[in-house]
Amino acid sequence: MNPLLLYMIKVAFYLAALYLVFSFLLSRDTLYKRNRYFIILSIASAIILPFITIVTDNPVNLPIFGKTLSEVLISGSSRGSEAAGMWGIKFTLPQIMFFIYLSGILIFGSRLVTDLAELAVLISREKTTGSNIIRYHGFNTAGFSALGYIFISSKLSDEDAGEIIKHEQNHLDHHHFFDILFIEFVKVFQWFNPFIHMFNRSLRAVHEFQADEGCLNKGIPMVSYQQLLMNQLFRSKAFSITNSFSNPTLIKKRMIMMTKKRSKTMANLKLLMVLPVIAIVMIAFSSCGDKPKSAVSVTEEIAPPPPPPPPQGYSDKKVEAGSPVPADAPPPPPPFTVKNGDTTWYQVDEMPVFKGGDAEILKFIAKNTQYPDAAKKNGIQGRVIVSFVITENGKISNALINKGVSPEIDAEALRVVNSMPAFEKPGMMNGKPVPVWFMVPITFQLK
Repeated sequence: MNPLLLYMIKVAFYLAALYLVFSFLLSRDTLYKRNRYFIILSIASAIILPFITIVTDNPVNLPIFGKTLSEVLISGSSRGSEAAGMWGIKFTLPQIMFFIYLSGILIFGSRLVTDLAELAVLISREKTTGSNIIRYHGFNTAGFSALGYIFISSKLSDEDAGEIIKHEQNHLDHHHFFDILFIEFVKVFQWFNPFIHMFNRSLRAVHEFQADEGCLNKGIPMVSYQQLLMNQLFRSKAFSITNSFSNPTLIKKRMIMMTKKRSKTMANLKLLMVLPVIAIVMIAFSSCGDKPKSAVSVTEEIAPPPPPPPPQGYSDKKVEAGSPVPADAPPPPPPFTVKNGDTTWYQVDEMPVFKGGDAEILKFIAKNTQYPDAAKKNGIQGRVIVSFVITENGKISNALINKGVSPEIDAEALRVVNSMPAFEKPGMMNGKPVPVWFMVPITFQLK
């Protein structure tokens, strides 16, 4: 998957989890300053946390199977996810998704730039020297604030305008516009995520609650203030990046919050619920790293079960004559397995030789492996590990799947391994040909 899309999906999950915490635990409290900071920090955290990945040990339960060949990569195009574009050009499903995502960025980004440009033009055309109050015509809204200025409709009476100016000045004093600008910028890149839009509505509501609280604390009578809100009920916003005094979707909530009993400081303890929520999401996106081992290959991570007794005549040539051996030293595991009286070796004096060497084995597998159509259609990909035995005659036998992906991919890997020609020379131990284990990883990957 495209790394940018993967990152944006992780951001979306963090936003969803943090919004649920806010919605269920915090949104009904009257601690507006805390709620505002929680929303801003939640969005910032959702942007940063995807860069942090918990790496966990996930050892693969594979026995030691002799010589491990280099990985073979089998690539294919997912037929079920292709679409023909203009002039016969084909696009894969990830490419189409990425194109749609970029189109959304262009649309939302253009709207943000347009709103900022219109505000800048309005300020340059209507501002007066020594005042941050701008009277405007033509917008169907009582007033709003942005970029350090208060915009008031010229249709309002001086009394109504005075109370709305006090309200909007509270927005400026708390620097609410920068919150809105930040969340609108995030919306450009997370436009597909419904939770960023929910956070946006919640943040605007908290701004209005905070500004209303400031007005009432300065002595404005609640009855007259609520009457002013009702008079502006059917107004609409002028710009998407501003706080509008007459936002009709918030007026009912604002009137409820004005009369609600103040939340106690102990309500802040609910913030502790954020920690387990973030931990759960981080674990969900954690990656599994192979547990390092010494003196074994990557695929040789789990020791085999207790070894059977060695065959008659076996001698451990790794121990040099005359070398001291500690009395309590455990015996080394034998480089073979015994099943039904037959011994198959992991390590021998001379390993089997394929005509042309190991590179020719990999070339044969890569050339003769076909990506299963069913796996393409269903978008299945992954790494399958096949072990097999080179017999005393150099032939392939006992091919089996040690780590599978899907029935059709596993079957194709077994088919191609079983179709390999005989080795030029078998493995030799103490001057005699013996069967030897081999292992090869084959990765099936869709373009």
